[in-house]
Amino acid sequence: MHKTHPKLTLVGAGPGDPDLISVKGIKAIVEADVILYDALVGKGLLTYASQRAELIYVGKRVGKHSHTQDAINELIVYFAHEKGHVVRLKGGDPFIFGRGFEEIAYAEKHGLSTAMIPGISSAHAVPALQNIPLTSRGINQSYWVTTGTTSTGELSPDIAIAAQSSATIVILMGTKQLTEICQIFQQEKKGETPIAIIQNGTLPTEKMVHGTIDNIQKKAKANDIGAPAIIIIGETVNLYKAEVIPLTQQQVLTYGE
Repeated sequence: MHKTHPKLTLVGAGPGDPDLISVKGIKAIVEADVILYDALVGKGLLTYASQRAELIYVGKRVGKHSHTQDAINELIVYFAHEKGHVVRLKGGDPFIFGRGFEEIAYAEKHGLSTAMIPGISSAHAVPALQNIPLTSRGINQSYWVTTGTTSTGELSPDIAIAAQSSATIVILMGTKQLTEICQIFQQEKKGETPIAIIQNGTLPTEKMVHGTIDNIQKKAKANDIGAPAIIIIGETVNLYKAEVIPLTQQQVLTYGE
């Protein structure tokens, strides 16, 4: 069989639930000769791959990297030249804290044609599925999405700026920085600000705690909340209503003040 021109297609796999991927993304998986997939990709998506396709795990989780980013870049180029069409399947949207642009740029530098298929980001999908809007008329005029942990391992300085606004703030990769995040809001006299933490969003193992800046650390610890999780801070969190969530599918952990 004639090998196709070396090509990379970057595919956003969505927030975890394998149903939350675009039709175009599924078509790319079907056509792939090689699929390099991440830790947060719903494994059900791999069933769309053809029998000829090579499936290679290159996941990176907190403290557990199967491959460095440089190694992943090299694998993309190697398999594209050896096999043809490489699909890089990444959780969420590859261009939102996914280092997707770096992979596209590296591939193009080494002669690959490239395509990008956006994905549904956990930053807005996970809150939405818990009935938490990121914007609501009369409450806020914007929302921020920021990383909790920078490439140096420190808390993003953008969070301190965001804390001074009325925006809803979504923090990815921030559970280990929860104490420092809460201190920033307390310094702004915002200890009563609503906050929710959602772990394993969109998956059967999802669980959530909901409270205020002043009490969320105690609740998170009591319910063993950890990564991967997203943090949502702001008045729109109060629009959450547990009764609209199918409790047979979620572990919703809420407590009174």
